[in-house]
Amino acid sequence: MRVEVIVKDVVQIVKILEAFDLMRSFRGAAEVAGCDHHTVKRLVALRDAGALSLERPVARGKLTDAYLEHIEGWMEQSRGRVRADVCFEKLLALGFTGSARTSRRAVATAKRLYRQGRVRVYRPWLPEPGLWLQFDWAKGPPVEGRATNLFCAWLAWSRYRLVIPTWDRSLGTLVLCLDQTLRRLGGCPTYLLTDNERTVTDSFVAGIPVRNARLLEVAAHYGVVIHTCVVADPESKGGSEATARVAKADLLPAMTNLLGEYGSFTALEDACEAFMERVNARPHGITGRPPLELLAHERPRLHAVATSVFALALGEERSVSKDSLVQHQRARYSVPSELARSRSRLLLREHGEQIIITHVAEGAAREVARHQRGQPGETVIDPRHYPPQPPGPIERQPRAKTELERAFLALGEGAKAWLIAAAGNGVAGIHARMQEALDLRAFHDSVALDAALGLAAESERFASEDLTSILTHQVSAAPGAHRSTHDEPSLQASTSAWNGFGS
Repeated sequence: MRVEVIVKDVVQIVKILEAFDLMRSFRGAAEVAGCDHHTVKRLVALRDAGALSLERPVARGKLTDAYLEHIEGWMEQSRGRVRADVCFEKLLALGFTGSARTSRRAVATAKRLYRQGRVRVYRPWLPEPGLWLQFDWAKGPPVEGRATNLFCAWLAWSRYRLVIPTWDRSLGTLVLCLDQTLRRLGGCPTYLLTDNERTVTDSFVAGIPVRNARLLEVAAHYGVVIHTCVVADPESKGGSEATARVAKADLLPAMTNLLGEYGSFTALEDACEAFMERVNARPHGITGRPPLELLAHERPRLHAVATSVFALALGEERSVSKDSLVQHQRARYSVPSELARSRSRLLLREHGEQIIITHVAEGAAREVARHQRGQPGETVIDPRHYPPQPPGPIERQPRAKTELERAFLALGEGAKAWLIAAAGNGVAGIHARMQEALDLRAFHDSVALDAALGLAAESERFASEDLTSILTHQVSAAPGAHRSTHDEPSLQASTSAWNGFGS
C-alpha cells in the first residue's frame, strides 16, 4: 500500500536523503540536515520501499464530510453567495456537532470549488475597422442642483472615445447623441452595441430582447444594426464600460481629481471637450498609438452618415395650445401664433440652458423658437410670437336685451358711455335711472339728452336730479368766452407792511 508524505519543502527532503547517503547514520544525517532522526528514518524507509511520494496527502476526515451534499446544494441554490453563518445555522438544525470555525472552513472550500468550476474563459476579441461602435450611459455631475448624464461612446478598433453631456436619457436625447457621434466620427459603423435600456429594448420574450420600434427606424435611417449585450454582463461591452469609468473619474468632482462643482451646463460641455481631446491625442495603452491617428485609418471603412437628421433627434413631440404655448418640465414657452391656428405638433429639446423648438412639415425641419430654460410654473414669452395688441383698452360693448335697454341705447354714444360709467361705479338702480332719462324726452330732444348723458358720464354724476340739472344748464347757459377769476385785480392788502417785523 502506498504511503503519502506531507511535503513542506521538496529541497529539504532531498537534502535529508543526501545527508543519509553521506553519513549512513540516522542521527548523523539528522545533525547535518537539521531535522529529527525519526524523520530521516521514515523518509529512508519510504524510499527503500518505493513508496515515497511528493504529492500532498488526502485530507483527513472532517465532521463536515457528512454534510457536504447539503453545503454544495446551498451553493448551487445561492450561486455561491450564501454566508457561512447561515450555513452554520442550517447545519446545527441538521444535527451538526462541530464548531462555527469548522463550518466556515467547509463553506470556504465549497465556495472556492464552486467558482473554480465556473471560471469564465475569454477568447480574445479582434475587432475589424469600421464594424463596431459601443455606447453606454454614466451618471454625470450635478449642475445647479440638477442631475446630468454622460453619453459615452467607443469605436472598438481605433479606441476613439466620445463623451456628450445631457440632461436626460430619453429616446430623443439618445438619437441626438448618436447623430452627433456619427457625424463627429465622419461615418457610420456596421454595428452598434449597448445595454438593454428601455429606449433600446422594450421587453424580453424567452430571454430574447424585443427592440424598440422607434429605435429600429433610427437604425434604418442611419444604416446601422443595433445589438445589445447579455443582461447583467458588462464584460460583453467592456469598451464602453471602460470609457464611462474613465470619464466619471476625470469629470465628476471628487477628492481624487480635485475638481470643483460646475457652474453651468456650458462649463460641463467644455470639460467633456477637453477630456476627449486629451484621451484621443495620447497613445493608447494597448495599441501604442493615439486613437485620433487610428481614426484617420478607420474612417474610410465607415459608410456615409445620412444627410438629414432623424426627426426624433430634434426633441420630444409637443402639442401647441390655443394660446400659442408648449409645456415642458412644468414650464410653458411661446411659439409663433400661426402654429396655434394650424394646431401643429412641434419637437422640443433641451440644449444646455436653452429650450429649442422645431417645426417639421413636409420633410423639412425649421427652428421656430429658442428660449432660456424657465423654472417650473413660469411662462416664458417672446413678444414677437404674437400679433400687435389692438389700440386702446379692450372694453365690453353693451348689448340690449330688453325694450328699455334698446330704447335707452338708441339715444346715442352718450347713453352708451353713461351706462358703462354707471356700471363701473356700481350705481344702484340703473334701470330706474334709464327710465327717468327716457321720460325726459317729453321736454328735451334726443340729441340734447344724449349730450347730457355723455357729460354726466364724463363728470361721474349719476344721481336722479343730476341729469335734469345738466339739461337745464344747457338750455339757460349763454355762450361766451370764459374768464378766470385769477385775471381780475384783487383788493386784498399786500404783505409788504410785514417786511420789518421782528427787526
